[in-house]
Amino acid sequence: MSHVPLPDNAPGIVGPMLAYPRTGQHIAGLAEALLRGPSSLTRAEREIIATYVSSLNDCDFCSSLHSEVAKHSTGEDSGRLEDVLRAAQLGTINDSVIDEKMQSLLVIAERVWENGHLVSKADISNARVAGADDQAIHDTVLTAAMFSMINRYIDGLAAYTPTDPKIYELAGASLAERGFLDRIRWDLAGEEEE
Repeated sequence: MSHVPLPDNAPGIVGPMLAYPRTGQHIAGLAEALLRGPSSLTRAEREIIATYVSSLNDCDFCSSLHSEVAKHSTGEDSGRLEDVLRAAQLGTINDSVIDEKMQSLLVIAERVWENGHLVSKADISNARVAGADDQAIHDTVLTAAMFSMINRYIDGLAAYTPTDPKIYELAGASLAERGFLDRIRWDLAGEEEE
């Protein structure tokens, strides 16, 4: 049961966004701009960063949902993406399945997650050497900061976190296709309502 009244069966961030639309619209707008807007990072790469930070924060809702969004956002080999997501979820970012650029960006994301002051000039230099540009570094830092906030928002309110993987699969496909500005609701069976 949530700590404050939230709409029944509205999972994760959806509940607080519907209950508090004044702030919810801004969270949705930031997520849309950051995860789907122009960037030198692919949508899948940004979703991997979101999944990684959410896993570090032990936020089951966001790590489950954003790993599904990543799967539906990529044109890459799905087997490789599964390996990358598994490594990110397990915190094994030095795994050989993750390229050097993503490894360096996930290091930056982890530093931001722990304390933004821990991001060092060496971390930034390593990312640049590995092929990350200023936009990629910016988007990594903001994604890590935003998901640390969202994860704490969801879990701090004890928002409903479904356990059925099918709910995340359906929601991930929907978010990959339609984005974060649509108001998405899921019923108890895990089916989307328009």
